[in-house]
Order: sequence, then C-alpha cells, then structure tokens
Amino acid sequence: MTKIRYVFYIALIALFACTTNKKSEIEGYRNSFLPVDERANDLLNRMTVEEKIAQIDMYWGKEIADMDGHDAIAYSEEKISNMIGLVGAGSIHDLYPLDVEIANKIQKYMIEKTRLGIPVMFIEEGLHGYCGNGSTTFPIPLQLASAFDTTLVRKVGEVIGTEARAHGVHMILAPVIGLARDPRWGRVEETYGEDPYLTALNGTAIVKGMQGKGLDQPNTVIAEPKHFAVHSVPEAGSNIATVFIGEREARSTFLYPFEKAVKEGKAKGIMAAYHELDGVPCVFNDWLMKDVLRDEWGFDGFVLSDLGAIRMTVNSHKAAKDTADALAQTLKVGLNMQFYDFAHESLIEGVKESLQNGSLTEKELDAAVRDILRVKFMLGLFENPYIDPSLQKTAFHTEESQQLALEAAQKSIVLLKNDGAVLPVKDKNARIAVIGELAESTYPGGYTNPDKEGISILDGLKQRIGVGQSVQFAQGYDLEKDEPGLKLEAVNLARKSDVAIVVIGENVKVVGEGKDRSAIDLDANQVELIKAIYATGKPVVAVLFNGRPLTINWIAENIPAVVESWFSGEKGGLAIADVLLGNVNPSGKLAITFPRSVGQIPYYYNHKPSSQHNYVDVSNKPLYAFGHGISYTKFEYSDLKVQPETISPNEEATVEVTVKNTGDIVGDEVVQLYIRDEIGTVTTPVKALKGFERISLNAGESKTVRFRVDHEALSLWNRDMKRVVEPGDFTIMVGSASDDIRLKTVLTVEE
Repeated sequence: MTKIRYVFYIALIALFACTTNKKSEIEGYRNSFLPVDERANDLLNRMTVEEKIAQIDMYWGKEIADMDGHDAIAYSEEKISNMIGLVGAGSIHDLYPLDVEIANKIQKYMIEKTRLGIPVMFIEEGLHGYCGNGSTTFPIPLQLASAFDTTLVRKVGEVIGTEARAHGVHMILAPVIGLARDPRWGRVEETYGEDPYLTALNGTAIVKGMQGKGLDQPNTVIAEPKHFAVHSVPEAGSNIATVFIGEREARSTFLYPFEKAVKEGKAKGIMAAYHELDGVPCVFNDWLMKDVLRDEWGFDGFVLSDLGAIRMTVNSHKAAKDTADALAQTLKVGLNMQFYDFAHESLIEGVKESLQNGSLTEKELDAAVRDILRVKFMLGLFENPYIDPSLQKTAFHTEESQQLALEAAQKSIVLLKNDGAVLPVKDKNARIAVIGELAESTYPGGYTNPDKEGISILDGLKQRIGVGQSVQFAQGYDLEKDEPGLKLEAVNLARKSDVAIVVIGENVKVVGEGKDRSAIDLDANQVELIKAIYATGKPVVAVLFNGRPLTINWIAENIPAVVESWFSGEKGGLAIADVLLGNVNPSGKLAITFPRSVGQIPYYYNHKPSSQHNYVDVSNKPLYAFGHGISYTKFEYSDLKVQPETISPNEEATVEVTVKNTGDIVGDEVVQLYIRDEIGTVTTPVKALKGFERISLNAGESKTVRFRVDHEALSLWNRDMKRVVEPGDFTIMVGSASDDIRLKTVLTVEE
C-alpha cells in the first residue's frame, strides 16, 4: 500500500469514527441521521399532553406579531411569550412577514425558548401567487387551465414555492382541485375547470412545482390540495352546502385529481372540506380520511381542517354535541390540525376531556401529532429552521417571474368568436374606443394580496398600441348606480372611433368565496350599453372580465368578436392588448362549459348518455363548449391512426394524428384526445378527455402528434367498485374542442 493511499484510509476511518460518535452523541429526535419515523416517535415519547395538543393547533399572525392589516411588520417578544409560553405551536397563519427576519425571530423563540425546541410551520395562501406583499401574481387557476400547458403550470408552482419560502413560509393552502360543475358557485375561479383529467394534470403539476426536488430546500413549500372532497358542487351552487354523490361517481371524477396529486405529485398536505358528504361531515369521514386517502393512496402528510370546519360539526351539521365530541371524532379519523376552529384554551380543554372520557385515546392523539412532526422533519426545520434573508431580494418578483406571468396570461386568453375577422385590430391608424368600467379594473383575481394590482385592460392597450393608433376611454356604466349620461358618452365615443372594445363582466363584489349567484347573467346596465354600442354600426369587440362562465346569449349571437380574458393576474392588461392587437395569436381553450341558462346547470361536456338537457325553451347545446377556443389561423387534422387496433386489457395503444396550420401566420393549437367506452357494465360519459398536446406551427407547417392510450385511460370503476378495463370497442376522437371533433376511429379491447 502506498503512503498516500495509507493516509487516505486512515483519514476515512477517522471520519467514520467521528461520524459514528456524532450520531451516538446527538439526542434522538435531533439526530438527522435517523429515519424520520424514528425521530418522530422519539420526540413523541418526550412530549406532555399539553405539548402534543399545541402541535395540532394553529395561531393567528396577529396573536404572535405586530401587524399592519394583512402583513406582519415587527416581531413581538411579549405577544409570543404570552401566547406560546414553553409548549410551542403547530403552525402560524395570516402572518405574511414583510421582512423574513420577523419569521426567523419567531422561529428562534420556538427553537430556544420552548421546552423541546420544536419549530413551527408558517402556513399561508398562494392560489395563483404567494399572497405576500409584492409577490408575482399569475392568472386565476381557471384561466391557467385554459392554457392546456402543464409545464407552464409547474413553473408557476415553482415561483410560488420560491417566493413563499423566501419569506419563511413552509406551506401553501393550494391548489383547489375540485371540479367546477356549477358556475353559480363563487369559487369557480379557484378551480382548474370541470374536467377530472385536465384538473388532475394541472393539480399534480403545480404540486410538483411548489414541492420541488425536496421540502428541505430553500425554494420549496408543502402543497395542500383542497377541498377534500367533492366540495365544488354544493347544492344550489351555495358555498359549503350539502353534496349528494355516489361512490362510483366520486371515484371516477372528483377523487381522481386528489389521487393523482397524492400518488404522483406526492402532496404532503390535504385540506378537509366544510361540507357533509352523503350525510357525514368530511372532517368525520373515516372512509375518505382512512380508507381512501391513507390506506389506498398511501398519503404520508398531514390533514388540516378548512377554517372552522370542525366547529361546523357542532354548530351547523349537528353531528357533534360539543367541542370535545367534535375533536374526538375528527382526530380519530385522521385529521391532524385545526384551523381557527376553537379558541386555544377550548382546544386544550376539549382534547383533555375526550381523553378523560375515553372517546379519544392518547394513541389516537399521538397518531395525529406524529404526522405533523414527520412533515416538520421532512421540511428540515430541525436542522435549518431559518431562512437566508438574501433570498427575499434575489428570489422575489424577479423579471423572469414577471415574464412567466405575462406568458401564462397570453397563452390562456380564449378567443370565443371572431366573425368577419374583426380581430386583430390591424389598422395602423385605428382610433380605438375602450368602453366599460371594468376596463380600468386592476383586480388580478381572488386570493391575492389585498394591495396587489394588475395592469388594467385600458392601460395595457395604451402601452401596446402602435404609432398612429389612439385609445380613448368612456366608462359607459356604473356597476353601483344607474348613470344614463355615461352610456350616451360611450355611444358618442364609439361613433367617432374605428372599433369599440367593450369590457364587461364581474367586479369583486359578485365573484369569489362566499359570493354565490342565483343567476349568472350580466347586469342590465352592461347589456344595455353593449346593445347601444352595437347599434352604432361600428365593429364591436366584447372582452369578458370574469371569474366564472356567464350566460351571454345576446352577445354571443350578435357581437362579432368575443374574448374571454378571465382575471389574468398582474400582467393581464398587457396580455389582452397583445391578443387584441395581434402581437399574440390567441390559443387558449375553455376549461369549463358556458351554459345558455341557469336552468341547464349542471352542464358539463362529459355527461352520461341519458343526460340530454332537453328543454322546450332553450337549445340543448351549450353556448360555448369545453375545449373551445379559436385562433387567427386555421388548423387541419388528418391521418388518424391507432396502433395496434386491438389490444388486451393490460396492453396499451398509440394514437397518431397529423395537424397542419393552413393559415398564413404562426399559431398554437391544443390537440385534444377524447375516448368513449361504447358499452360498459356501468354507465360511462359520452366522451372523456384522455390526452392533449399544445403544438406551435408556422404557416403551412405540419406535425404528427402522438398520444398513449393505456389502462388508466380506458378503465372504469365496475359494479364491484374495482378499476378495470372491460373488453369492447372504444371510440377514439381527436379534435379542436369537445364539440369540434375532426376525426374518429375505433380501438378494440379483447380478452
């Protein structure tokens, strides 16, 4: 052995000995070399009942720090010592520290002043952008889904995780992956639309983006899919109302996105919903929480109640007699942490009472606490509890993040109609009238920082118009009161202009959480205004600014060009201007159906064959179908093939189709694959999305798109409640929308 090699081996042995000694010297749960479960169990064995209860509790930011409205502005030793004492806390919410040092000081107290030094989790909102002051705000999820681009959505998740963690935040209360099948519900804007497949892919993508390559990294957070489960179709579209659904339908549709987010996205958080499901409050539902979530899907994170959901079992559902009863039932089924449900003292007393009367065992309490501790170990909080302050400047609201917000909006704006090629506005000397109060709105969508403002449609057009073009504005209407003079002013402006862009839709008072509607029409002032502008004979473009589908029958029939802009985030006005002026060729596709009337609701494309929607007073077709969205160019589909044409239940096939841009400008097309199981032992949808691909084509260019059709794409939940592929014929449909199928073929499955 050479001298150099000998020295190397001696050094290696010394290092091993040092490491071994270090392992043995470090106290059990603090030893990062031990498995997470072993560390969690060791810590549990050292904890008092009071310390365990503290871990299932959530504290308000205002209880811990000095606040200025939404934001924490200063650390308060007095507040934290009075509230926390020596026992610690599970989490803190509604803090939004303006300076990460505030979070670091709170964490320092938890590490150094509490008996066991258990770090706290900071939990905040971040539905389409971290809700802290100055963050990057992206389009609402319903619009992001319209991009049909999961790579884009994953990048959005990465920005959310990066910006949140830079402020000391460890968990984001998103994504919302319920299926939006009742547009009366005010929270439709928070969803990824009506389709389980599209929602599952987008939900999984944003979970992966937020959670990144490891929860212990300085640019990742825990994602928390919500609201578990089947929350998004409340009776009469009224938030938190009862939900009626069978197990097979739940598994086939509403549970599918959660399954993908847990099994493929590895989500470490879940939010239990407010409502009752088949008579059982979700926070008590052992079938959901145990059988499905943990046993079937292998979920290894922790479950948080929705705000006040446990308390509702006493006050609303009448399924628990008091606090102790509610907490016992909740903790027994696998829910881990309350969300402002009960005052801290009431929580302590309630858990202790349930332990004393035997309705809850300490083993069951330990199971709830263990999940929380495990996640804190996964986050690396015991080794690295503090955040580098420099990240707040280098990783927050970067130019790259802002550019991504613009790209996301550009890709997801939907051109619904363009008769006579009114759009884009090509005239280099065009006098453009912008009309409508909402054209000045800077609202970027729900669940954003309350001080966040986006670029309005009016300002976006002013920034994007070319030399020689002009933009003039008229309010046209007042959503708060009737002002006839405003309409006259707008009409006069339209007469003097070459094109009138009328912005109509919803303001913040009628859309969002707790803002459900019995009707989804435009208000009368907006309808009268656009009719008056149309009567001038000038070309008219209707731009929708809204968070849910609206019944706009007259507009769809009469106005030549209609654009769905949704709530497009901080760069929305620029993106909309780019589409209107032709800087960007629109390529978004609707992730949700537009009904013709409230009477058609629920109306979604993948309905069962017996769901006909036949009425004597309205068409049985939707106003705009799922997947709809046109371009400034045209696309031709040809050469559809499925290979092989016959497979066994465990095999897969490949579908190929050629798409050509037959226009004279570059454009993006979202090629959509739908499948129909012709005969099943249980009923199946008339068609179901099972694949999509966004492609960009130059004028005259062709591309071949390939889809994989596997067991999951062909399976159903049979009469024995097992997911299987049944023999038979499957119609393969490829097209530009659910109601614009260009080509069909058949795939046969044989035993």
